[in-house]
Amino acid sequence: MGNKFLQYFALTIVVIGAVNWGLVGFFNLNLVSLLFGSMSWISRIIYGLVGICGLYLLTFYGLVDGERQEA
Repeated sequence: MGNKFLQYFALTIVVIGAVNWGLVGFFNLNLVSLLFGSMSWISRIIYGLVGICGLYLLTFYGLVDGERQEA
């Protein structure tokens, strides 16, 4: 159960990061900076979490490859 929670948590954080980058790209609006200040300590924590969760989600490529070999 803990592993499933970690997967959903990481996926949620990365999706939030992706939405933020989309807003930056399309509208030049950084939602994290708008809500928490430009590079405040909490903004840095959020950016760090997005990066760590993104690295964790790299392990999902192994899961996809494993499913393809089973079929």
